[in-house]
Amino acid sequence: MPQIKQKARILILGASGFIGNAIYKELCSYFRTFGTYNTNNKAFENNQHFFQYNIEEDDVFEILNAVKPTVIISALRGDFSAQIIAHQHISEYILQNKARLIFLSSANVFDAYSKFPSYEYDKTLSNSVYGHFKIKIENMLLRLPKMKVTILRLPMVFGACSPRVEDIKLLLKEKLPIEVFPNLVMNVTSDNKLTQQIHYIINQNKYGVFHLGSTDLVHHDDFISDIIKSLGNYKPIYKHVYTTNDERYLAVLPKDNKLPKHLQIKSIEILQELEV
Repeated sequence: MPQIKQKARILILGASGFIGNAIYKELCSYFRTFGTYNTNNKAFENNQHFFQYNIEEDDVFEILNAVKPTVIISALRGDFSAQIIAHQHISEYILQNKARLIFLSSANVFDAYSKFPSYEYDKTLSNSVYGHFKIKIENMLLRLPKMKVTILRLPMVFGACSPRVEDIKLLLKEKLPIEVFPNLVMNVTSDNKLTQQIHYIINQNKYGVFHLGSTDLVHHDDFISDIIKSLGNYKPIYKHVYTTNDERYLAVLPKDNKLPKHLQIKSIEILQELEV
């Protein structure tokens, strides 16, 4: 492990976003860690480990050549076409250099399958534009040498400062309706657990496809209700959204690539993290 710590140079693309910044904070004490920040976010201007990067205007090659990373973590957001071009360039870089890519994908690559949870090597199929986009990048990466790519499929990510929880707090404060999907069965994760899992995957040189959701399943409306209870004594207004009369699954469960027990998480632990 010390050898990896000395050698790894990590570049987090999208390090100013919620998940990207959580990953940066987890890794920066252990590795030479660099990140990119969106041009609209001035908070990182004076951090010499951060590079300004506008995905629609800048070429990622410039940052790759400046940092020379051995591990690239893609937590990018933004224009889908620009992201596809960026990942084509990243693919060229890792083919030509001693480097690997960890790509943050989504449970939405399975959103056309509604009858059951999805496992790592199930065929992807999506009805959404977002899911189609993630599948396109996954398929591009799966053509690369196996040991150079790790695909992490994530469910909804919650945390004390996560956009989802911040939105709930704002709606509670403004006494506005909170959308819940009573028939949606899903799994969830937290920023804290996700960053620990990524740290482990880097240390152990893990590659392949990983499903990093909670080991248990929850109904969306129940879980949002439990989050609100953990935040305090509120009287929320709910807007129930029914996309189907049947239960619909959007859950990514591990079967082939399970992480050690201490890196697995249950939904109750995420709620405990949120309690004030």
